[in-house]
Amino acid sequence: MSIQTAKSDKISTMHCSTNGVTPVNSYALVAYTPNPLKQFLDGLRRELVSTCRIQSHLTVLPPRPLASVEDAWNQLQRQLQDVPAFDVELGEIEVFPVTSVVYLSVCRGRQMIEQIHNELNVDHLAYEEPYPYHPHVTLAQSLEPHEVDRVVELAKRRWAEFRSSHTFCVETLTFVQNTVQDCWMDLAECHLTPAPILR
Repeated sequence: MSIQTAKSDKISTMHCSTNGVTPVNSYALVAYTPNPLKQFLDGLRRELVSTCRIQSHLTVLPPRPLASVEDAWNQLQRQLQDVPAFDVELGEIEVFPVTSVVYLSVCRGRQMIEQIHNELNVDHLAYEEPYPYHPHVTLAQSLEPHEVDRVVELAKRRWAEFRSSHTFCVETLTFVQNTVQDCWMDLAECHLTPAPILR
C-alpha cells in the first residue's frame, strides 16, 4: 500500500484546495466506485435527489471527529500497509428503517469491509458510531416520508436496467474531510496491495 498526497506524507500538506469552503472536524474513509458503475450511480443519485452532488462510494469508516488528524493519519498508514485489494459485488436496493436512507446492499466482500472497519475503529480513529456498521452504497437520503416508496421503486427499476457488472475491485481507499457546506474533500489516497496474478 502507498499513500499519495499532493506534496508529501506530512499531515500539514494533506489538505487539498478548499475552493472557498470551510473544513470541519469530520473525517471518513471511503472507496469510490469506478466506471462504469460510478457514472451510472452518480447519475442515479441525481435522478433520485436532484440536489445530490456526492460521488457514489462505499464508506469504510463513517464520519467522525478526530482529536489528532496526524495521529489518525499515521494509524491509517500503519494498519493499511498490508491490506490486499478485494472485490465487492453490489446486491439489492434496500432501505434503512430508522433513517429511510435508500441504498445498495453489499453481497460480496462484506466480511472484508467489516473486518477493515473493525480493525481501524480503534485508538486515534475510534468513534462510537450512532448506528451499527453496515457496508452499503447510499443512493438517496434526507427524504420526506411520502417520497420513500417512489424513490425505492425508481431505484429498483433503474438498477434492473443496468447491464454492466455489479462487481468492482477496491484498490484504493480515500481519506476525506467534510466542510460546513457538506462538501467532502479528498485528502489522500491509500493504495491497497495488488492481488497476485494467478498463472
